[in-house]
Amino acid sequence: MTAGNNNPNILSLLGVLLSRQGWVYLFSLLVPLVVYNLSMKASSVASVPGLAPTFDLMRSDIFFHLGYALFWIGLFAAVRGRGPVRRVVVVLFHATTILVVTVTTFAHHYFQQTGTTLDYGIVALWLPQFREVVPVIASGTTPWVWLLLFVALFYAALGPWLTTRALGRWRGWPESFQGGRSQASFLGFLGLLLLAFGFGFLSLLIGARSTDNPAGASVSFVRDPSVNLILTGAKEAVAEEDRYADADAAEWITTAASASLVGTPQTEKRNVVLIQLESTRAQATTPYNSDIETTPFLGELAENSLVAERAYTTIPHTSKASVSINCGIDPHLVQPTTESNPKGIPVPCLADLLKDQGYSTALFQSSTQSFENFTGLVKNFGYEDYYPLESMDTEGFEPTNYFGYEDDTMLEPSKEWLGEQKESGQPFLAEYLTGTGHDDYQCLGTRYGSEDYSEDELLNGYLNCIRYQDFFLQNLIDQYKELGLYANTIFVIYGDHGEAFGEHRRYQHDDVMWEEGLKVPFLIHAPGLLEGGRVKSLSNHTDVLPTVLEMLGYKVESGEYPGYSLLHPLSEDRTLMFSCFHDKACMASLNGTEKYIYHYGNQPEEFFDLSEDPLEKENLAAERPEEVEKRREELLEWRSSVNAAY
Repeated sequence: MTAGNNNPNILSLLGVLLSRQGWVYLFSLLVPLVVYNLSMKASSVASVPGLAPTFDLMRSDIFFHLGYALFWIGLFAAVRGRGPVRRVVVVLFHATTILVVTVTTFAHHYFQQTGTTLDYGIVALWLPQFREVVPVIASGTTPWVWLLLFVALFYAALGPWLTTRALGRWRGWPESFQGGRSQASFLGFLGLLLLAFGFGFLSLLIGARSTDNPAGASVSFVRDPSVNLILTGAKEAVAEEDRYADADAAEWITTAASASLVGTPQTEKRNVVLIQLESTRAQATTPYNSDIETTPFLGELAENSLVAERAYTTIPHTSKASVSINCGIDPHLVQPTTESNPKGIPVPCLADLLKDQGYSTALFQSSTQSFENFTGLVKNFGYEDYYPLESMDTEGFEPTNYFGYEDDTMLEPSKEWLGEQKESGQPFLAEYLTGTGHDDYQCLGTRYGSEDYSEDELLNGYLNCIRYQDFFLQNLIDQYKELGLYANTIFVIYGDHGEAFGEHRRYQHDDVMWEEGLKVPFLIHAPGLLEGGRVKSLSNHTDVLPTVLEMLGYKVESGEYPGYSLLHPLSEDRTLMFSCFHDKACMASLNGTEKYIYHYGNQPEEFFDLSEDPLEKENLAAERPEEVEKRREELLEWRSSVNAAY
């Protein structure tokens, strides 16, 4: 015998594990799966400036798919034959692969839309309100994405069966590749299973340091999407709050929970109007950026208004920011909008306080009431009358995003309600929630035409939406003038949060801790009461409530809110704290011009001096280790104390 006859060749070894049909069946799905998923990851990596699909950035995906393939090859080898167990394995193989394809596709799309990774917390938030989330997912999704997903899922379900049938009559298989002993197959399964878990373990070994992540890519981004979803879910299930879990509740819960108002000799019952500019970052408006003519009316208004030059949101998400604006406190620093649940807000809000002083209250909203249960939120704020999109006549108006129409839809119901208040002679608090600035920025076809602000199509659409909001603001102020209510009204105008367009590899707003996501316009226009002026110190949304109450001449009794009135010089030592919307994704703090961003170990910590680096390009964290550690401790303690208050 020759040496070749003494040793089984490769085909013989493969035949021991599976029959030819088995190999065709498995490879006809596993090979396209690997190609599809790795292509998706390479596309995501290539979309980030400064990154390329290197092994360091792709290794988690490569190891995951090696382990995935070996696991199913071993499992098919262990259940050779045509019995019921094999049928169960086949069904599980297809179901699991369909799930992996779906996760990969949506993770890729979510990253392209937001610049952040898809993790368990996001999925857990979406599932209970899936109907509301469908328009969010669909927005910005091209037909090609849906077609690609359909083809991928169709092939994952039926491709192996069709391929095996097509090749079933081929007689070109070597005789040594026709299958082997079941005992050897089972031993092969055990070996493959060990290899599969070994590669699976390697797919988890991704660190947050720059040596593991070129260009500071986050851990979640470097991980395979399915691995990231599993790990973040496991972390969510077993994580304890942190070492500050027993921290005392924030001081304002004890000082503001029983607050009420009392009149003073300075009390003057003026009307109060809150105008919330959706997704409006400061640099997108004329008063904060003289190089851009998006909001000329707001610019004119600012000349005779009190303008906060360094105003910030608390959490860059509408429902959370609205809590700080209306209630003067930090929102609940968790992902679900728990503040919309019954008794979800632990202090009386501005509408509650003013109702007790004889004020009528109403909130108008050009977007749907159902998203994140805004109905419950408005009720907890204390508003008596609520006019969401569902109550308005939208005929003749155009959608401006996936859940709202042009803001001018609010003008007619506003006019009717204001007329009733004027007739009754009661003072009132009215809030207007614009929605036009929200993605997906469908403002180019509205009644006010459009301007060419940027060659970037996405940014240009957004800036035109900001321009539209300026027209609405002018129309609303004109309405108050026509009704004779302007001179006796305090107008508080602010952005709820900013918006990102890739300045720091992020889009939209939820997890944007840089200036484009946090810094907002904030001005107070009060005819005959304020001449104008500039507040140069740090301020945030919690300052709205105390400023309005002081302007009305009321004193807070049996309590105290944490914000500051802008009518007085603010402390230069004030530190503002911020949190991302998605749970434990990131936090930040700002003291003076020094800003720190904490990413929960998901990517390197950041420290910037805004006086020297306003665009936040030069990370000084390595040069300030003691300050970084101190800031991190302060943020973790702040988070726990705020959540304890809820």
